[in-house]
Amino acid sequence: MKSRIPVVLLACGSFNPITNMHLRLFEVARDHLHQTAVPELKLLCGADVLKTFQTPNLWEDAHIQEIVEKFGLVCVGRAGHDPKGYISESPILRRYQHNIHLAREPVQNEISATYIRRALSQGQSVKYLLPDAVIAYIKEHNLYSKDGPPTGKGPQGQEGKAS
Repeated sequence: MKSRIPVVLLACGSFNPITNMHLRLFEVARDHLHQTAVPELKLLCGADVLKTFQTPNLWEDAHIQEIVEKFGLVCVGRAGHDPKGYISESPILRRYQHNIHLAREPVQNEISATYIRRALSQGQSVKYLLPDAVIAYIKEHNLYSKDGPPTGKGPQGQEGKAS
């Protein structure tokens, strides 16, 4: 195996709740970067977040440009998304596509935080979909259940967002 280079990955998203697939993003991105020998700070995201770069008034063009020009990003593919298409449709992403690394998750999985929240609200098991510590925290704080905090607010009183 090649000698490992330092990699710093910064992720954004709701992670509400964090799933094993959210954690897998880091593993897939790290492996991809070690194979391509790119030692830098990168924004880590799933293809669903890359798509949000196209959402009007969600991201400022100047911020997108700063991210991809100065730092770059690692995008891990997700079923139902076309990261290459998102890049080609965006003038900024297209201009800096050399700084965008597309990593493929070899184990495709449809887990989403939206699905997890729905399953929990219906009393269904999420064992093996979330880390055990996250399941314990959710149960301890009665999150995402019919009897949970009003309006789906999380532990810090923040609104949950779909992912």
